Amino acid sequence: MAKKKHSRLEIATKLAHANELATRGKLQSEIARTLGVSVMTLHRWRKAQPAHAARQPDRSRSQRDRIAELQLENSRLRQLVTDLLLEKIKLEEAAKLLREGTKRAFR
Repeated sequence: MAKKKHSRLEIATKLAHANELATRGKLQSEIARTLGVSVMTLHRWRKAQPAHAARQPDRSRSQRDRIAELQLENSRLRQLVTDLLLEKIKLEEAAKLLREGTKRAFR
């Protein structure tokens, strides 16, 4: 896959559009698809933004509260996924031990 080199102006324009879509409640994957880039590219662009450009002082309190709620929900969901992955690993190990025990019983 060939890499596309975006100019700084294109990146700034796309990030502004991405921020607008994000305030409308669009998912990161939808935003990336709309911009024609990967989610990882969008993340790298945002991370590379200067700190003063990333700040949005005109956010209302309700938007900040909503963001805080979403961040809390995100951390809870990440913990849930981690717990489920650990449970899956335990079940796979138990199934493997059970299969090995069954094989030994028929020898």
